[in-house]
Amino acid sequence: MDKEALRDLLRERRALIAPEDHGLLRPSRQGRRAPGLSQSQVDQLLHRTHGTYNRLETGSWPNPPEDLLRDVARLFRFSEHEWMSLWLFAVHRDPPHPLHPRSGTEVPRAWQDVIDGISHMAYINDQSWRVLAHNEAFAEMFPRGEVPGNTMRWMALDPEARTVLTGWRDHWVPMILPQVRAAVAALPHDETLAALEADILADPVVGPLYEAGGRAYVHPDGDERPLHHALKGPGWVSLCGAQPLASPRARLMVLIFRPGEHSGPTAGRPMLYAR
Repeated sequence: MDKEALRDLLRERRALIAPEDHGLLRPSRQGRRAPGLSQSQVDQLLHRTHGTYNRLETGSWPNPPEDLLRDVARLFRFSEHEWMSLWLFAVHRDPPHPLHPRSGTEVPRAWQDVIDGISHMAYINDQSWRVLAHNEAFAEMFPRGEVPGNTMRWMALDPEARTVLTGWRDHWVPMILPQVRAAVAALPHDETLAALEADILADPVVGPLYEAGGRAYVHPDGDERPLHHALKGPGWVSLCGAQPLASPRARLMVLIFRPGEHSGPTAGRPMLYAR
């Protein structure tokens, strides 16, 4: 537990919550009005026994329970980044779930400007592979110039994908189906993922491959796969993946296309590192 960082985070955010917004009076201290909620008021609002919150803020509670951390984070109006920091400082691991229900399903609008500024094919999808933003370079990859609403559904089930994703059965399916299986396991109440899995299981080609299991989930970041670009012809794409910090489980994907024959395995290329 990083007690100092935990205390500073909680104390700073607690000072920003006005007691009046919750029907309480602002506590006084040394003849002046103290900012924000008092520790006892946090206990009161969270329906906890006196001293509960003090144990958390002072770092006197090893491995505090998830429901307490979640209740405090919601009361203090934490962002997803602050929620992650709370877990790292208090428990030294990432949170098991996002804080907000819509986390992973939306990103700030500024990300569209980021996508438009990338010369390579680029898009952002949410936790269910629904496309949130894309650039024109990505749209040009498709025969009709139309980006599908859900990239995973397109890759797994759309007949068009089997002409664009070269070597679809050998190079793409063994990688994408474990991703679906892992996402369904992590988000069992996601209706979009549940419908996607049901349609995959009902497909006469993909269904048996999905049920057979096989390769463990590996994120595509850094992978290279063959692809037939609608305008540039056959070639290979290097897949680069990242995550917007404000939206866990959303993904930024950049596809670097190289026409012609494959130049060699990614593993043989030098890594970037700080000097």
